[in-house]
Amino acid sequence: MVLNGKRENISETSYQRIWDYALKIGYRPKGMQLNGHGSLTTNVGFILRAGLRLHTQSNFFSHVQHGLHEGLLAHGYHSVFLGSEDDLGVRTAQQKLRQNPVFGLAVLGQVDEKFLKAIKAVQPNLVSVSMSYPGICHSVMPNEKQALTLLVEHLTELGHRQFAWIAGDKKLDYNFRRHAALTEALHQHGLELATKFTVNVDIGDRLGGWGAAEILRGQISRKSFPTAWICANGDVARGVILSLMQNGWRIPEEISVVAVDATRVCEEEHPQITGAHADPEKVGISAAELLLKKAYSDDETLMDVLLPSRLKVRETSAKAVG
Repeated sequence: MVLNGKRENISETSYQRIWDYALKIGYRPKGMQLNGHGSLTTNVGFILRAGLRLHTQSNFFSHVQHGLHEGLLAHGYHSVFLGSEDDLGVRTAQQKLRQNPVFGLAVLGQVDEKFLKAIKAVQPNLVSVSMSYPGICHSVMPNEKQALTLLVEHLTELGHRQFAWIAGDKKLDYNFRRHAALTEALHQHGLELATKFTVNVDIGDRLGGWGAAEILRGQISRKSFPTAWICANGDVARGVILSLMQNGWRIPEEISVVAVDATRVCEEEHPQITGAHADPEKVGISAAELLLKKAYSDDETLMDVLLPSRLKVRETSAKAVG
């Protein structure tokens, strides 16, 4: 049962002993590779996009990492952090992969296509998370268009007609994708996103959200403030909420603030944030499943997996004032 991936009702000690013994006597699951020392490779590497580190990675990718780890561990594999794109560079990344082979690679976030092709040349069993590279590797994407549609439907049902958009990392594709999805969703309700109610931030974190709210407060009179603010992620939303509440705005009585997010940042403090997104841990599990396909099948078909988004209504959205 263990060698077929079963973990339920099996202690960690017994599970590990069985695998250790199986490998010792020469058991080799299909697709598993040998490292430079002649031992079987059960490690799967993961690389973060430029600008992220383990201690500063986004809430989304920390959840994805956990899901990836659990999905691999259930089949006797382990996740290993190799570094960030800007820390590694092409030469170092290739050298690491040659010296310490891994069974597969997961790339979390948007990286340069040249970098992706360079690491694929060493390890072709590759999956990208949150960015699609058609014809190059597998990908797992949250359905961002669905997330924005759900948020706009929720807010318009509450009577909101004036919307603000607080973007995330303005140089990354996910920011453009979400902006386009929001514009389309508003258009379906006969609404438009005013340029004056849009702020792009360099880094999609709390400080960025706080700064964006400060910019809008300085440019727009209290009387003409938008009543619904949609934020690119939960961290940005937390920063927005802090700025607004510090300056006397009541959330959600006067302004509703929602996020394209389904991570713990939405629930770990009050007010809890209304959000819509795909379950990030399931994103990680799906990435693990794509990588493990090689262990059980010779199918070389590249797959782009799109996971559904769900709306979770919490404390930061309410009926529009007036």
